[in-house]
Amino acid sequence: MRCAVLGSPIVHSLSPAMHRAAYAALGLDWSYGAFDVAEGELREFVSERREGWRGYSVTAPLKREAAALAVTRDADTQALGVANTLVAQDGGWAAANTDVPGAINALRGIGVESLSTVRIVGAGATAASVALAAHRLGASQVELRVRDTARAAATARVVEQLGLTTTIVPLHVDVIQSVDLLVSTVPGAGIAGHEHAYVGAAEAVFDVVYDPWPSDLMRSARADGTALVTGLDLLAHQAVLQVDLMTGRQVDPQVLLDAATEALASR
Repeated sequence: MRCAVLGSPIVHSLSPAMHRAAYAALGLDWSYGAFDVAEGELREFVSERREGWRGYSVTAPLKREAAALAVTRDADTQALGVANTLVAQDGGWAAANTDVPGAINALRGIGVESLSTVRIVGAGATAASVALAAHRLGASQVELRVRDTARAAATARVVEQLGLTTTIVPLHVDVIQSVDLLVSTVPGAGIAGHEHAYVGAAEAVFDVVYDPWPSDLMRSARADGTALVTGLDLLAHQAVLQVDLMTGRQVDPQVLLDAATEALASR
C-alpha cells in the first residue's frame, strides 16, 4: 500500500519520517511519500492516483479542498469544512480531521484539561481546527489575531457556529488581556519582537509551527516557565490517528515524536 503527504510547499514536511517509523514499528511493508500539490490541484491529483493508494495526509493550502472533494466526511470535517486526511473507499475518498483530536491529546499531554479563553494568531484552516479543540476542552471565547481582518471573517463565522464568542483583532494591537491559552498558527515573523508580550498574557502556549525549530515563541515560553505544546506534539498526535485510519493499527505517539525529532535534528 502507498500513502503520502500533499501540500505546497512540502519539502519541510516531517510526515514521511513519522509515518515510515510507524510502518516499521507495526511491521508493515508500506510506502509513504511527499508531493508538492498547489492550491486548486488536489482533486485532479487524487483522482489520477487511486489504484494502490490507501490514503493521503493533507496540509496547507489544501485542507478545505480535501473536505470539499470527499464522498464522506467525519463530524469534525463537516463542522469546519476542513480535512487533513483522505482515505480511499469505494466510490471516492473519505475525509477526516485528525488535527482536532490530535490537538486535544497534545494539550492534555501537558496537563491542560479545561479552558475558557483562547487567543489564536492566524485564521486559516489549522486555526479553525484548534478552536474546535479548545471548545471541546470548555473554551467559550476565542480571539483571532490577524494581519488581514477581512480575510479572517470566514473563519470567524465558522468558529462562531461552533458556539464560541469570537472577536477579530489586528495583529499590531497591544496584547493586554490574559487568556488561558495562546495558539500561534503562523510563521514566527508574524509576531517577531512581541513573543514575550504574547507569552506573558497566557497560562499556556501552543506553537503549531515547527520550522524553524525551535521558534522564538517556544524559547520565550520556556524561558518564562510557561506550559508549552509544540508543533511536533501536534504532528505526532494527529499522525497517530491518521495511521490508525489508513492501516487500522495503533502505534505509540512517542514512536512518531522520536522520528520527527530525529529528522528535524538532521537538517
